[in-house]
Amino acid sequence: MPRVVPAVIRALDVLELFLDRPQLSAREVMERLDLPRTTVHELLVTLEARSYLISVPGQPVQYRLGMPLFQLGAAFAGRLDLVREAQSVARDVGAACNEAVHVAVLDGPDVIYLVKVDSTHPVRMVSAVGRRLPAHCTAVGKILLADLDQAALDAVLAKGTLSGMTPDSITDPDRLRAHLERVRAEGIAVDDGESDSAMRCVGAAIRDHSGAVIAGMSISAPIIRWTPQTQVEWTELVREGAATLSTRMGYRARSH
Repeated sequence: MPRVVPAVIRALDVLELFLDRPQLSAREVMERLDLPRTTVHELLVTLEARSYLISVPGQPVQYRLGMPLFQLGAAFAGRLDLVREAQSVARDVGAACNEAVHVAVLDGPDVIYLVKVDSTHPVRMVSAVGRRLPAHCTAVGKILLADLDQAALDAVLAKGTLSGMTPDSITDPDRLRAHLERVRAEGIAVDDGESDSAMRCVGAAIRDHSGAVIAGMSISAPIIRWTPQTQVEWTELVREGAATLSTRMGYRARSH
């Protein structure tokens, strides 16, 4: 089996720190990765030499991501039809409800947001493309977990404990399994204050040409605008949006 290169792993670890922070100092990198000062200095100098990091003068010097990372991300996104089509459909769904719309994919026990359309309301959900959240705490994550077969779900749950984001998060594996059964039967998942106590979300699955679930779409709104009537309306809207995007990805529903 080919050997991984430790220096490359450490360099990637450094870059991934910037997923959560726009700027970091050398000391912060050292503390977060628990690496020696000399090692961190060499990594930062190398990444800066290739423009993957840019130094920002100050006391202390800060580092931010450089243009090559944007170019790599843009090249990846440009080849991913899902992102292109999802942006178009999410804009239409967002225009219909004037609430935040997200499209996300499953990555192990987490979801990663690929597309986001903001609400124009002054009170709205704070999120970002590229953000990673525990799947079991989100509507879009639960709709994706519900599609996994037993073995795949077992593998995801075996990766660690189900940490909660709010007091309403489901942290018991057996309770989560029962909850996912209902999600699977209804074809809709709801985040009832499980990722943010002030927010509610509803999500539906996106399928590709083979019928496989490849992503999820959700509508998110503050509890001040979440009523029984709007929940019904947004549930239908997210179903339609996910179905439209599925069609664009080549999915054709089977006739009964």
